[in-house]
Amino acid sequence: MATLIQGNELRSLVLGRPPVSSPSGAFAADTRTIFTVAGGEVLITALWGKVTTAITVANTVKLVVNPTTGDSADVNEATDLGTTDTAAGTVIGFAGSVDDPATTGATFEYQLAKNAAALSGLVVTTGDVEQVTTGTGPDGAITWYATWVPLTDGATLVAG
Repeated sequence: MATLIQGNELRSLVLGRPPVSSPSGAFAADTRTIFTVAGGEVLITALWGKVTTAITVANTVKLVVNPTTGDSADVNEATDLGTTDTAAGTVIGFAGSVDDPATTGATFEYQLAKNAAALSGLVVTTGDVEQVTTGTGPDGAITWYATWVPLTDGATLVAG
């Protein structure tokens, strides 16, 4: 039986440009650029991570969109990935949660979660997507992956 379309061609049709990967490096309490957008807006069609070094110490991790002009915004709520160990090889995705309306009002936020869904539909303009890690002596590392399409002619997304 003939194959009419290859796997990489199907992925490009559905998700856009091939996955860009960006290793976070060993965790530290800091802010690191994981992706850089240049030339306008891009649509991130899928965003996920894979733990490359086990995370075993209490810490929080969040992603932040930091445009060159305009306001920065959290992609997800800071999430502890180390109190209950996260093994190397675990896929990190995004799960939605609703805060308690009695205490904070009903607000929807994404949290990082083990083996959860890839985030899709994130529009990012010229600037950076950053990983912010907090904690005392955080350990571990994540490689982040993104598929994307340019919304502005000539816009690009590259590993930070």
